Amino acid sequence: MLRLEAGRFMDVVHARQQIGAGMLAIAMVFAGACSSCARGLPGASQPIGCNSQQADRQILPDFEADPSARVWESELWVYPSHDLAGSSYWDMVDWHAFSSMDLLHWTDHGIIFQLSDLTWAKRHAWAPDCLRRNGKYYFYFPADEQIGVAVSDKPEGPFKDALGKPLIARNEGGTLAIDPNIFIDDDGQAYLFYGQNELRVVKMKQDMITRDGPILSVPLAKFHEGIWMHKRNGLYYLSYPSFDGTNASKLEYSIGKKVLGPFEYKGTILDNNSRNIQGSMAEFRGNWYLFYHVQGPSIYERRVCMVPLNFRSDGTIEPLGMATPVAP
Repeated sequence: MLRLEAGRFMDVVHARQQIGAGMLAIAMVFAGACSSCARGLPGASQPIGCNSQQADRQILPDFEADPSARVWESELWVYPSHDLAGSSYWDMVDWHAFSSMDLLHWTDHGIIFQLSDLTWAKRHAWAPDCLRRNGKYYFYFPADEQIGVAVSDKPEGPFKDALGKPLIARNEGGTLAIDPNIFIDDDGQAYLFYGQNELRVVKMKQDMITRDGPILSVPLAKFHEGIWMHKRNGLYYLSYPSFDGTNASKLEYSIGKKVLGPFEYKGTILDNNSRNIQGSMAEFRGNWYLFYHVQGPSIYERRVCMVPLNFRSDGTIEPLGMATPVAP
C-alpha cells in the first residue's frame, strides 16, 4: 500500500510491483517540481527539474539507498542497498533489484541476495554493484566490512556466493573493504575499486571472481567512500562523496585520461543536504542520468532519486541543485 505524507513516499510494500508514471509525477509536484517536471525522460518532452537542474525526484520505494545503475540492452537496472524501516543504524540485511524500460515505470524484483546466503558474514549489507560478462551477472557486495561476489544467470537473480569466502578481506589493502565498484575498460580489462578515505583498486581476471595482481592505491582529492567510475568520450570519471567532519552530503568528481589516473579534481556535482550521499551515473538512450539517495524520516531511512546530467564541451559536469531542502 502506498500513501503520500509530507511530499514523500511512505509505507511501500517491498514485493514485486511497479511505480507508475502518475505516482512519479505526483512525487515531483510534492518535491517542488515546476511544469517542466518530465523533461529528460525517454518519451517525455520536458526535463526533470527547472532552471538550473534541480534534483530530488524519488524513483524507488522506501527505503532504498546507494544506487548502482546499469544498462543492458533497452533496460536500465538499479542495484541499491536496502535500509530497514525504523532502524537506528545502517544494519541492512538484503539487497533488491529494480528495472525500468522508460525510467517512469519501475519493477521491484524483490530480494536478489541476502546475508543469510553467506557463511562468512552476518551484518552490514551495504552498497553493492553489479556487472554483466560472459553471459552471467556478477554482484559485488560488502558484508561485515568485507567484499564478496555472487553470480547469477539473470540480472534479477537469484545470486549465489561464488567463492564461499570474501574476495577482499577486512582492511585488506589498508582501507575499509566497502563500496565495491566494478568497471570494465574498452580493452576488456576489469577493475574493482573500493575503500573509505583511501581508494584502492585491483584488476580482475576474465572469470570476474579472481583477482589479477596486487591491490593498488589511487590518489584522489576529497575522497571519502562510495566510489563510482564511468567513461565518456575517452575520459575516466570518478565520482564519490567527500566528508566535512560531520556529513558526507557532497558528491564530488575527478577526471583522468587513464583508468588508474592521475585524476584531477573538478568540483562538486550535488549537495543533497543529507547525512550522506552515494550514487552512480549511467547513459540511457542517449542521455546521462545521476542516481543517488537522500535521507528520509531519519538518516538511516533513505530514498533513491534520479536527475539528468549535462556535460560541458570540455567534459566537466554541470552542477546540480536540490529543489527543496531535506529535513535532518
